[in-house]
Amino acid sequence: MVDADQTFVIVGGGLAGAKAAETLRAEGFTGRVILISDERDHPYERPPLSKGYLLGKEERDSVFVHEPAWYAQNDIELHLGQFVDRIDRGAKTVRFGDDGTLVRYDKLLLVTGAEPRRLDIPGTDLAGVHHLRRLAHAERLKGVLSSLGRDNGHIVIAGAGWIGLEVAAAAREYGAEVTVLEPAPTPLHGVLGPELGGVFAELHREHGVRFHFGRQLTEIVGQDGMVLAARTDDGEEHPAHDVLAAIGAAPRVGLAEAAGLEIADRAHGGGIVVDERLRTSDPDIYAAGDVANFPLALFDTRMRVEHWANALNGGPAAARAMLGQDVTYDRVPYFFTDQYDLGMEYSGWAPAGSYDQVVIRGDAGKREFIAFWVREGRVLAGMNVNVWDVTEQIQKLIRAKAQVDTEALADPHVPLDSLTS
Repeated sequence: MVDADQTFVIVGGGLAGAKAAETLRAEGFTGRVILISDERDHPYERPPLSKGYLLGKEERDSVFVHEPAWYAQNDIELHLGQFVDRIDRGAKTVRFGDDGTLVRYDKLLLVTGAEPRRLDIPGTDLAGVHHLRRLAHAERLKGVLSSLGRDNGHIVIAGAGWIGLEVAAAAREYGAEVTVLEPAPTPLHGVLGPELGGVFAELHREHGVRFHFGRQLTEIVGQDGMVLAARTDDGEEHPAHDVLAAIGAAPRVGLAEAAGLEIADRAHGGGIVVDERLRTSDPDIYAAGDVANFPLALFDTRMRVEHWANALNGGPAAARAMLGQDVTYDRVPYFFTDQYDLGMEYSGWAPAGSYDQVVIRGDAGKREFIAFWVREGRVLAGMNVNVWDVTEQIQKLIRAKAQVDTEALADPHVPLDSLTS
């Protein structure tokens, strides 16, 4: 049993940190739990920032993981608007950057998350250039989209990944004009490949979004501090009142790197290297959520996952490992999106070059189908589009690592459960 005199410190105030604190108390830990966040808002979930909250369909309070009173009720020492600038592994302390206060830890959990990648081009200092990662970003962008919708304004989005497409959908629902610039040949090219990226391109085109594929944003043109246009590498200027940079996120590893913890290189996803227990190269320091680079034996690789489910499940797994429990973090990667009338869930991992076939079950034209990425008959990933209650069966197929009959896989009349029995 963990001694009641011990102190567990959590650095990072997102979903992973809040769920880790919750799990520590739920598992009976009676020592100090200190949660430190550099944001002034209580820990919140990020999916609503580009979905329901951005659209005005969810209230601001709905994004928070717990009611504010929950932290005091569970004896969680919450430090909001504070940042840690140093970890002393020898002394086992963290230091607050604003006043130099030292806090000693017995176990430390780093859930520092990720931050938006920045455009390295002229014009990024203009007032109408936006990123979307934090609640404050979403609040600002919500007002911008509403204003653009009222005034027939135009937003240019650099990047056709999940954030770019979700914001594009929200902007169109507000009535704004939308242009998306993407260097790849289709949306979501790195995740879904050319076979399925076109489904999302067609969806957005039907709702009036303009795409320019194979184009790189090279300059944001402005006057008097305001955005006028976005210029691409072919010399064309696209009218814009605002620009959203949605070109991915980088793990916030500076604190861990300065402390001498092992960091993965960008080619392998970046992030803090952890083992299957989410333990870093220091046995008393753990990492979870967007910043953790963990091994996944199911795919015989390491990966860093930036999606909601990884924070939801990784925080509690790290907390149990900190308590000395036998933990193996081996969740199948999962994420979801909602755009217009399309809802989608994706399970698994199938990067370019890893699969030899995409099998479609259902009607892709009607956007009611399941897609499976398959290699030599083994299902690596599955995406259900407007088809529900199949995630468990898809993940069973992935975990089975067995060859399946691809004709049966494509046949909606063959129960998915029968393919793993």
